[in-house]
Amino acid sequence: MAIEDIVIPQMGESVAEGTIGTWLKAVGEAVAADEPIVEVETDKVAMEVPSPVAGVLIEQLVAEGDTVEIGALIARIDTEGAATAAAPKAEAAATATAATTAASSTVPASSPATPAPAPSAASSDLMPMSPAVRRIVEDYNLDPSSVEGTGKDGRLTKGDVLKAIESGKARTVAAPVVAAGPVSNEPREERVKMTRLRKTIAQRLKDAQNTAAMLTTYNEVDMSAVMAARAKYKDLFAKKHNIKLGFMSFFTKACCLALKEVPSVNAQIDGEEIVYHNYANIGVAVSAPNGLVVPVLRDAQDMGFAETELSIANYGKKARDGKLTIDDMQGGTFTISNGGIFGSLMSSPILNAPQSAILGMHKIQERPMAENGQVVIRPMMYLALSYDHRIIDGREAVTFLVRVKEALEDPTRLLLDM
Repeated sequence: MAIEDIVIPQMGESVAEGTIGTWLKAVGEAVAADEPIVEVETDKVAMEVPSPVAGVLIEQLVAEGDTVEIGALIARIDTEGAATAAAPKAEAAATATAATTAASSTVPASSPATPAPAPSAASSDLMPMSPAVRRIVEDYNLDPSSVEGTGKDGRLTKGDVLKAIESGKARTVAAPVVAAGPVSNEPREERVKMTRLRKTIAQRLKDAQNTAAMLTTYNEVDMSAVMAARAKYKDLFAKKHNIKLGFMSFFTKACCLALKEVPSVNAQIDGEEIVYHNYANIGVAVSAPNGLVVPVLRDAQDMGFAETELSIANYGKKARDGKLTIDDMQGGTFTISNGGIFGSLMSSPILNAPQSAILGMHKIQERPMAENGQVVIRPMMYLALSYDHRIIDGREAVTFLVRVKEALEDPTRLLLDM
């Protein structure tokens, strides 16, 4: 017997411990090299720990919900063993199949046929899925058999499920018809323990409100020029760079120019000192299944439109698949949050500490505007800049927002670095 110890891997310089999420492999179950065996949640990300070797999981040394330090021993794998102990889910599946077969063999031939019940989300217990995938299936009430899995042994991945939802191929499970009767005795409330990531998000947002002298200033931008540029060049852009031309590349470039002119917006407080950054690491807020995450576009001031769009698309995919790393989200100096994709017309974003400012984008909506004494209809977007008034004055905040507005309403400025 050759035993391989499995330990919690290094997850970033600032991460000292994590919480065991869900064991993806049971004791006695075969494990392939690089196959995930357990989920671990840290203050910043939820990630899967892969097995470095192939073999059989013979021991789980920590339980779900336990807090463990980086480098802690959590499991052992026999690299020469065979899967002699059946996994609990496999046993349940075999038992259920046997019971169904036995029951069907005892039904008299003269008995009337009973229609098979509609598939339910509960039937997904017989289909191996990671907890993150299972949450999506249950949240959307999906029939997992309607989604084609591309993972190992046909397992469903987050990408498979999300792609099926977007394409409309995923079938929902029909809600069972409940006959009128007495009121159910089931509880009307459910208590679910907050994940480590959600607790950290909550704490940091509250800390930002308690620590910073936060203020928000607003403006609006006419998106006509940006929309015209996209319409004119989107096909050529996609053909050349194999990525769609979105709004984020325009906003990222506009913010980089404005940050250069108003450096205090790109600064942060460190003790009794103000640290000014001569580079722009732009955080892009992304909604992931486990909560809001902010991966960083490093040295965004040097990025072209194509590189920006490709980086954002890559981060979006990694966020959906739970593959973001600590390094992906460290070192940001300024953040852009796009609530408009969810339909938000106006909001005041909360600072992403220790950064001193964050720009909120919103929904583009046609509104009547006065131009040269005439009323015209224009696609308008409200912009919101939340900032730390301890180091950013109102004049600087307004100047920054006006520079972003000017660059977007005349995109030629982005090319001329003006």
